Amino acid sequence: GVGASVVNALSTHMIAEVYREGKIHHVEFDTGKTIKPMEVLGSTEKQGTSITFYPDPTIFKETTTFDYDWVVNYLRHQAYLTKGILATVHDERTGKSDSFYFEGGIKSYVRRLNEGKEILGGTAADIFYVEKQMEDSVVELAVQYNASYAETIRPFANNVLTPDGGMHVVGFRTALNRVINDYARKNGLLKEKEDNLTGDDIKEGLAAVILVKLPDPQFEGQTKNKLGNPEVRGYVDKVMSEYFAYYLEEHPDIAKEIVKKGMTAAR
Repeated sequence: GVGASVVNALSTHMIAEVYREGKIHHVEFDTGKTIKPMEVLGSTEKQGTSITFYPDPTIFKETTTFDYDWVVNYLRHQAYLTKGILATVHDERTGKSDSFYFEGGIKSYVRRLNEGKEILGGTAADIFYVEKQMEDSVVELAVQYNASYAETIRPFANNVLTPDGGMHVVGFRTALNRVINDYARKNGLLKEKEDNLTGDDIKEGLAAVILVKLPDPQFEGQTKNKLGNPEVRGYVDKVMSEYFAYYLEEHPDIAKEIVKKGMTAAR
């Protein structure tokens, strides 16, 4: 992508150091122009990359001061979305520091979304979770209902939040609706003469994280607010349909409470 190039263009000074194969590779730029070409500075046992940059006040006229809380929230998201990774931030201005590590990944994220809320028909540990390879993409889903009337869905594509949804959310909603109605019919919770529950009926109390990883994401607009890949809709629909149906069969108490809540909303 253009990430490093853009940071360089917007900085008065930028230093990049890459620790690789026992060597320290160093390069420096001033207002986007190279002032110290790539050179090997010495040896190291470290691996990874260090980027130091100073935002250009002639471009960022309002402020060049970093917002610690924003950085913390961003890192927390990344730790949720990449299970088993340790993310640490240290603010040398104040001495404040935070670290995040979530073994459960997006399951831990759903648990956080439902913190302090009454869980429908089960406990905080009863979270539906699935991760499945589909062609050249990966679909990861976590769902749990609470007793509130609000819906909270966090959709991501390649760890980028897509607040306006997109094809992954369409596939998720379609499958969720179908599976819950099928379960309700099969178990006699919805009678023959009763209409199917709608998407609006079954969204109350829903907390879900949708994460898809794909090789060529097509975002709508420069801000990446919405995912446009049509194939992702089918991937998410298929995974959600199959595995959420298993989950409801294995957790009848939770399934009945979800259907009951949807029927109450419909009435």
